[in-house]
Amino acid sequence: MHSFLLSLLNVVCEMAPYLLLGFLIAGILHVYVPQNFYRRYLSKDNRWSAVWAALLGVPLPLCSCGVIPTAIGLKNEKASKGAIASFLIATPQTGIDSILATFSLMGLGFAIIRPAVALVTGICGGLLVNRFVRDDEAVADVASSCQVERGKRPWRVLKYAYFDMIRDIGLRLLIGLVVAALIQVAVPDEFFLSFGNQPLLQMLAVLVIAVPMYICSTGSIPVAAALMMKGLSPGAALVMLMAGPAVNLASILVVDKAMGRRFTSIYLLTIVVAAVLFGMLLNASGLEFYSASSREACCAGAAALPSAFKIVCATVLTLLICYALTMKFLSRFAAKPSAPDTVVYRVEDMHCSHCEAAVVRAVERVPGVQSATASAPANTLTIQGTASEEAIRTAVEDAGYTFKGR
Repeated sequence: MHSFLLSLLNVVCEMAPYLLLGFLIAGILHVYVPQNFYRRYLSKDNRWSAVWAALLGVPLPLCSCGVIPTAIGLKNEKASKGAIASFLIATPQTGIDSILATFSLMGLGFAIIRPAVALVTGICGGLLVNRFVRDDEAVADVASSCQVERGKRPWRVLKYAYFDMIRDIGLRLLIGLVVAALIQVAVPDEFFLSFGNQPLLQMLAVLVIAVPMYICSTGSIPVAAALMMKGLSPGAALVMLMAGPAVNLASILVVDKAMGRRFTSIYLLTIVVAAVLFGMLLNASGLEFYSASSREACCAGAAALPSAFKIVCATVLTLLICYALTMKFLSRFAAKPSAPDTVVYRVEDMHCSHCEAAVVRAVERVPGVQSATASAPANTLTIQGTASEEAIRTAVEDAGYTFKGR
């Protein structure tokens, strides 16, 4: 237990300063970069749209579930399917917060390679979709109405950075940190050495685990770092950093429903094949990307206590996570409204604030809806107005979510 706690302390302290900075930058991007800036470049039906989609998607702090409603919104904005595929593949693999966290725990090499691989993979997937999937589905025009965030911009930056984002990924990040510490103390040092000179088997084993499960781009970092300390090859670690955040079983099902079987097949195969290919190239390069400071962060027994600054950052991050997760839990028990024109519906498959915003935007366009509020933790959608249940159902399902009625 002592080794586990010390390992956990070192990992959290090493990542905390970069996570806090990354969350702040993500909040600035969210508030100060207008949505039509992205739509301007992603809604062009040509080859360059796939390139722009990957370039604009790499720094965005969207997970594999949060990127789905954004992609469906791009579809409604008449973006090319290639741009949508490129955005779906590149965006969840990385983000400004995870790039900084990767640097803190895995060194500069991985911090450079990870977004570069996400960029190339996204572009390749978008070009393949443009080549083999026809844009023959009619898309309805979208009204300009959108949920408006209230408050001054600096406050919105802080709220999004240190509450909304942490509420969305805090639990998964916490699980990732705990799993990393458990791996460090529980997995024998010779475990991955049993694969011998067969790193391809390591990659395939990682793929079997990483593809169906849900893990955010930041939460995957401590797990991959800890596994590398146990003998996992750099290429197999890259496979986890790519495939784990980029796709999961839920996103596969939603993409299949919204975009079609052929689109989904190319989307999934691009992620899997590119992950293995780049993993093999990384192993073949023979370069050492795992820095000495990164090793010290994962080795509880050999590392000294972190500096006071890192301990303060870790304390702040821990308090923010505890507060956000507590509020998320309490929101499940919020009192239901009693107004006569207010109805609460059950909506499933919402996982984060981006999902909530996508559902609200969809139903606000329904005639008769005066206001709408969605809660991912409680799986609820509260509607004020005279809109019919069938109209609400249609809007929610068209946005890619499951409507369960009142």
